[in-house]
Amino acid sequence: MKLTNKIGVIVDSFGIGVREGLKKAKEVGAEGVQIYAVKGEMDPANLNAAARRELKDYIASLGLEISALCGDLGGHGFQDKTENPAKIEKSKRILDLAMDLGTNVVTTHIGIVPNDRNSEVFAVMQEACEELSQYASSMNAYFAIETGPETAEHLKSFLDTLSSKGVSVNFDPANMVMVTGDDPVQGVKLLKDYIVHTHVKDGIRYKEVDPREIYGALGYEPMDHGKIAQMVASGEIFKEVPLGEGKVDFDAYFAALQEIGYQGYLTIEREVGDQPEVDIRKAVEFIKRYR
Repeated sequence: MKLTNKIGVIVDSFGIGVREGLKKAKEVGAEGVQIYAVKGEMDPANLNAAARRELKDYIASLGLEISALCGDLGGHGFQDKTENPAKIEKSKRILDLAMDLGTNVVTTHIGIVPNDRNSEVFAVMQEACEELSQYASSMNAYFAIETGPETAEHLKSFLDTLSSKGVSVNFDPANMVMVTGDDPVQGVKLLKDYIVHTHVKDGIRYKEVDPREIYGALGYEPMDHGKIAQMVASGEIFKEVPLGEGKVDFDAYFAALQEIGYQGYLTIEREVGDQPEVDIRKAVEFIKRYR
């Protein structure tokens, strides 16, 4: 197996701001970057046309390109119909920004897809995603849902109800391993028609847990949210670890991505640890071994 995919890094993982993070991404050997574009200097409302052109040119001057923007708006995703109009509007503006910066992918979390297809929350999420899907498709772009809160099979069954692939998948193998215990290799094969971006991350699950305890859900009250948060923070339930130290079988995972003909980015995400640059540098080298 010989990977040809480009390597990306989430700029925000460095924790040093966008411009410095871009320079650091180049330093560690990345070819592309993903940037959060929800608030602060990257909020679409804070970037006029001239600022967008300047930022795009600056990224190009470093020899980088944008693999995707992150447009995760938090809360329970698109489960709450009272919040959805504003969230849908904001998501569209983030996609407009992405296109201006030279990428057609915005990754996001939509909230946990309910098991009950007849539930109001399922219908509300479906309606929101249908609108986003049509908007993205109109400009040959994608809102990419991050895997993790539900199994690949269940996510696919939801995506199959939409009229276009404008809402697709940002595949994160570690989230699957850590939360649902789903098999990333089978997940890749199941979601092969939807995968437009990936995160490269590793993790270990120590205890089974209801995904709603981790991600939250509209109308769902955890048994003891403080205790759950404490268990997550302490690594009692699951733990994100450096690449190769967890339960993601990267030999099989990368082979599965090759098998389905995935040509997109392998974007490194590091959400924990006090030495992100060291971990990200090692992650770049880890992926390069497969080239």
